[in-house]
Amino acid sequence: MSSRRPLVVALCVVGLAGLAAFAWYANQPGSRNGVSQSAGAPQQAGAGGGQNAPVPVEVALVAARAMADDVTAVGSLVSNESVVLRPEVAGRISRIAFRDGDAVKRGEVLVELDAAVQRAELQQARANLTLAEANFRRTEDLFARKFVSQSSRDNARAELELARAGVALAQARLERTQIRAPFAGVVGIRSVSPGDYVKDGDALINLEDIATLKVDFRLPELYLDRVKPGQSLELASDVLPGETFAARVDAIDPLVDAQGRAVRLRASLPNPDGRLRPGVFARVRLILAERPEVLVVPEAALVPAPGNVQFVYRVADGKAERVNVTTGVRREAVVEIASGLAAGEQVVTAGQLKLRDGAPVKVLQALQNTAAAR
Repeated sequence: MSSRRPLVVALCVVGLAGLAAFAWYANQPGSRNGVSQSAGAPQQAGAGGGQNAPVPVEVALVAARAMADDVTAVGSLVSNESVVLRPEVAGRISRIAFRDGDAVKRGEVLVELDAAVQRAELQQARANLTLAEANFRRTEDLFARKFVSQSSRDNARAELELARAGVALAQARLERTQIRAPFAGVVGIRSVSPGDYVKDGDALINLEDIATLKVDFRLPELYLDRVKPGQSLELASDVLPGETFAARVDAIDPLVDAQGRAVRLRASLPNPDGRLRPGVFARVRLILAERPEVLVVPEAALVPAPGNVQFVYRVADGKAERVNVTTGVRREAVVEIASGLAAGEQVVTAGQLKLRDGAPVKVLQALQNTAAAR
């Protein structure tokens, strides 16, 4: 280590000497003028030329188009009609007349319970009715010939009516052993099998009418005076991305939710192919009003400024003019211009960072034509 120490000291001395020489050279007047001034002269010349040269920009026309006032919400799809079929009497299942997920018609028998007792009761009631009818006919004949009294005739008539009621009662008990579809729809997945004993009120199968669906959603109470039955809305769902479905408001709940200060609405939409299903999450866009002539510009034309101010550069006579604008709704990469511009005017959509009020501009012809075509 002692043998290397002189070498290290020598290198340090040489380095310090080099730094001192560089500092002396950099502080010489001739060197500062020769380098910085010669480099600065082209910059000044360039700055002067940039102020006079037109700035290339892209433009678009202020267009008038139809636009709707709308509000968005989320909701859930529900069946047009939905029911869980349950037996009214206890019994053993003798037959299941459907397959899971089948489409069934109104009145179609879906489940039958063992009805041997009910059939026997109906047969007995019909026999009693036959006997009562025969007795009434004989009594009528005897009464016409004045062989029986009026009270005997009335008793025979009462027995006939009781027999008829007995038949109707037995028939009703028999029909309760058959569970029928109350409306046309699609059955769900059953959890019972033939031979199962079920009590009255046990759940057998669910039936859903999905040819038409309903969508329930909520809106803030401030929209209460702007919604009404019959309004149109668009519905989208993640299960069918990129597709929208048309629906119509059917009803508005008269009660406003006091907790969330929201009003509940229900709309309906056709679903003939069954592509949408009850319980699906839905995004709803309710159209409150249609406006046929709304001025719009591309969102890229807007330039934000301090104080919540927005402006655009309008191209007129080859120069850029700064114009403060009032905006409205935004949709599909365009924004409504409520004030500040007129239809057909040109606004800058690219190159605003290089512009100032009154600066000359050069409109790129190809981009201008493209913007005008859109």
